[in-house]
Amino acid sequence: MGFSLTIALVAVTVAVSWLAFNNPRLLDRLLLWPPAIERRHQYDRLLTHGFVHADWQHLLFNMITLYFFGRAVEGVFTELIGRAGFALFYLSAIVVAILPTYLRHRHDPRYRSLGASGAVSAVLFAYILMAPWSLIFVFFLPVPAIVYAVFYVGYSIWMDRQGGDNVNHSAHLWGAGYGVLFTVMMEPRVIAIFLERLLHPSFG
Repeated sequence: MGFSLTIALVAVTVAVSWLAFNNPRLLDRLLLWPPAIERRHQYDRLLTHGFVHADWQHLLFNMITLYFFGRAVEGVFTELIGRAGFALFYLSAIVVAILPTYLRHRHDPRYRSLGASGAVSAVLFAYILMAPWSLIFVFFLPVPAIVYAVFYVGYSIWMDRQGGDNVNHSAHLWGAGYGVLFTVMMEPRVIAIFLERLLHPSFG
């Protein structure tokens, strides 16, 4: 496929996150902190928070997921809307996934959020829409993608209501929804293809 935008996104995110691990001032400037947007108009934080992470585990989980599923989605998107279209999809997913969180906490000076999870969820669910019966390995166990999607959404809704685990489950949900919506708007025929594949399971 030649140049891979997915690999470039992974490389940039790893580099920025690594720099932020060693530079608290940089981390504080890039993460989502609602008062900085509300009072200082630092709207770039709606995007930059997706390039910094809490720790190496957080970073590696997101980037491994992006690497494996992003390349497949990038290949399809590039054919339909070009590589720039895929870049727009990923970057806009970072913003769209975090907007409900920002609106909910825009007056809360104690709230902070960071990580690419929302955008990664968008990529993952775009992939699941195109290949619902492909196998996703969860703790080394193969799980059909559509089954994983159902549990992922259910778990995220439940945990979002519970709260208290320092994970932005809302961003996961909105990112997943945006991934599906963007893909359908880009190519409406994907709905019929999804239903056809869903009704004819293939685990190849």
